[in-house]
Amino acid sequence: MEQAREPIPDNDEVLDAYSQTVMRVAAAVTPHVAAIEMSAARRNGRVRVGAGSAVLFTEDGYLLTNSHVVAGTSQGHAVFADGSRMELELVGADPLSDLAVVHGSRPKVRPAEFGAAESLRVGQLVVAVGNPLGLAGSVTAGVVSGLGRAIPVWSGGNRRVIEDVIQTDAALNPGNSGGALADTHARIVGINTAVAGAGLGLAIPINATTRRIISALLSDGRVRRAYLGLVSTPIQLSASAVVRTGHREGLRVVEVLPGSPADKAGLAPGDILLAAGSRSVSNAESLQRLLFADAIGEPLEIAILRDGAEVHLTAVPEEMTGNGG
Repeated sequence: MEQAREPIPDNDEVLDAYSQTVMRVAAAVTPHVAAIEMSAARRNGRVRVGAGSAVLFTEDGYLLTNSHVVAGTSQGHAVFADGSRMELELVGADPLSDLAVVHGSRPKVRPAEFGAAESLRVGQLVVAVGNPLGLAGSVTAGVVSGLGRAIPVWSGGNRRVIEDVIQTDAALNPGNSGGALADTHARIVGINTAVAGAGLGLAIPINATTRRIISALLSDGRVRRAYLGLVSTPIQLSASAVVRTGHREGLRVVEVLPGSPADKAGLAPGDILLAAGSRSVSNAESLQRLLFADAIGEPLEIAILRDGAEVHLTAVPEEMTGNGG
């Protein structure tokens, strides 16, 4: 006797459920996302330099955005979806994470709720909300397509690497830089960045490391950061490599920036990072956690897998400067 089968929802029902979720998240997140325009003093007066989006995250008017949106600026203004406006001052920026904090007066709207990017999974639905050029509530949706990525970008003519990026197929445009990436509970799990080009969905995760960065920006206006200068992607090790090394995961080196500490240490594309400072590294954040101020100029022992053999190298992280690196 055949078992009764569950009815399969038709396409209209599936699309409606998807649409309802996206609309609900967009409605909840949009009030917290502002359009910002930042300017700098010039001889002929104040000149608009940067524009994008920002996410309100405190009740007393602190907003989170991208470092590249505010680069070279000091003041500006924000406009929220309800039309309310506030003047802004730059608090601090961290080019290596592409995060910045700006501050205005106490807003009329409530702050967004931060989530935890550590809980994200590949294939999970996410919603990107921006406020480009005052077009309140620019919304795209998609799924998480990659986690723990490190990407090389150009900034002011210098090459640098943004660590631990979330990749999604929710397309972004430059005006959405600094906007919110939200999960289906309308919690902010990332800050969108279009620094790599229009149409590519990338976001800086809200996790333990970026919370530390935000705290440093709030207290000191800057983050002293060490850097190695490599582009990497997470990788699962083969069964034989697990037996030889005792590590199940690592970071495959995709690119090493010329002249960087990683280059000087002898790291090369194709190497697999297993551990740094005696700590296992399985994603970009696990490496990034080791590269704050106390790591600058200090020898860092690195274990890699190269041509099937475990190799030990020593790198000396350098300070990330405001000009790149």
